[in-house]
Amino acid sequence: QVQLVESGGGLVQAGGSLRLSCVASGRTFSNYVMGWFRQAPGKEREFVARIIWNDNTNYADSVKGRFTISRDDAKNTVYLQMDSLKPEDTAIYYCRGTLGPFSVWGRGTQVTVSS
Repeated sequence: QVQLVESGGGLVQAGGSLRLSCVASGRTFSNYVMGWFRQAPGKEREFVARIIWNDNTNYADSVKGRFTISRDDAKNTVYLQMDSLKPEDTAIYYCRGTLGPFSVWGRGTQVTVSS
């Protein structure tokens, strides 16, 4: 089964950029639908973006035009490029891999956007 490890979070000023990475172990990464979710303090975890292949992506309305999800199956990695960050983007960001009825989550990486 795939295991996921996120990295790339940190503290950034509003208007800045960060790139998150999620590296997967296992040999079946390319079969997984990969997604990013986030959870802000006191709020439910919410969908951010997902990718099936590099030209098949979906985004939450709140991040459309600012965030870009991509994947490199040769590196077992999915990325989330986050531009024009806002304070409301502050959250723990989680990577999720889904294969049929099964899903696996990473432990998350903290993103903090200061105003």
